[in-house]
Amino acid sequence: MNKRLTLALILLLLSGAAFADNFVGQASVVDGDTLEIHGMRIRLWGVDAPESSQLCRGEDSLQYRCGAQAANDLDAFIARRPVNCIPLSLDPYGRTVAICSVSGTDLGEWLVRNGLALDWPKYSKGRYDAVQRDAERAGRGIWKGSYVEPWLYRACVRANGRPPACSDDANVHP
Repeated sequence: MNKRLTLALILLLLSGAAFADNFVGQASVVDGDTLEIHGMRIRLWGVDAPESSQLCRGEDSLQYRCGAQAANDLDAFIARRPVNCIPLSLDPYGRTVAICSVSGTDLGEWLVRNGLALDWPKYSKGRYDAVQRDAERAGRGIWKGSYVEPWLYRACVRANGRPPACSDDANVHP
């Protein structure tokens, strides 16, 4: 068993969560950090990808649909291969939160490594921090230009902000 899946099993045991076994299936990508397998919504543990309606700025300073790009790139990476998920908990929306992998590759880590999602230390406790720093140094994905953290974007939209305005605020990264 690889180290990533071993870590997930340890986290599951420590959480005391009462979940069934892992589940495997063909996944539909809902957005950059949410999958659906066998009709069940699964939120990828420890990462936060831009929302579907979210815009980022590329290295040319032009806006692009970074949330849609994250979802499309994840779908292309999965490429209809079986996805294996280890459930950890439920989120406030009733989605299963899980560490999911394809052919042994942790999907959360893959997203962060490619600059398509951010490590969400509130939940991951920095699990993906090193690969995020690598993506930033290499200028991959959202690190090519500027973006608003997805959690700040959602807060702005909830406060009646318009998605294009919420995509550009004073908290963008150079």
